Amino acid sequence: MMYFVLLCLLATGTTYGAHNFATGIVPQSCLECICKTESGCRAIGCKFDVYSDSCGYFQLKQAYWEDCGRPGGSLTSCADDIHCSSQCVQHYMSRYIGHTSCSRTCESYARLHNGGPHGCEHGSTLGYWGHVQGHGC
Repeated sequence: MMYFVLLCLLATGTTYGAHNFATGIVPQSCLECICKTESGCRAIGCKFDVYSDSCGYFQLKQAYWEDCGRPGGSLTSCADDIHCSSQCVQHYMSRYIGHTSCSRTCESYARLHNGGPHGCEHGSTLGYWGHVQGHGC
């Protein structure tokens, strides 16, 4: 019975591994790889990185959090909540993927996450994609 329940949870897309990721256009497996790349998929708080703080599971920055709709009331509270921070990533990708020539693939989502609204078009994000691939994507 437990095996069946786990399969049902995985099929809904709300739980992947031990994480309760938000559903959306980014596949759960891709969210997992980005999360592992950014924080080891842990709530690690904020740290200064490239001119500003990067926070939580997905190392969200203030501008990214604002672009995704400001879920969770504040950057810091959302960033260290796996569902809220993955919801932010889902909303960000939904907002920007259609404004580029990039396909709806994990590579494009990872490169957008790393390089901003047109990150999937910039060669500077290829190295980041390599790190994400290293987590099985």
